[in-house]
Amino acid sequence: MPVYEYKCETCGKFEYTQKITDAPLTTCPKCNGPVKKLISRNVGIIFKGPGFYCTDNRASEYKERAKAEEAADS
Repeated sequence: MPVYEYKCETCGKFEYTQKITDAPLTTCPKCNGPVKKLISRNVGIIFKGPGFYCTDNRASEYKERAKAEEAADS
């Protein structure tokens, strides 16, 4: 489930886990004050485990060697 960031006028910023289909919070779960949903920035996604590969950010030397090997095989 996604984690959304909210800002309470009294308590400050907090994160809240809820379903995508759930309505946004209107009151703070701690103090019942009004809250505002924030737009998150710099969301880092990390894929871990079998089946994920780190080929998007390879060094330029690796890419050059791979092209040379492909040309040699053809």
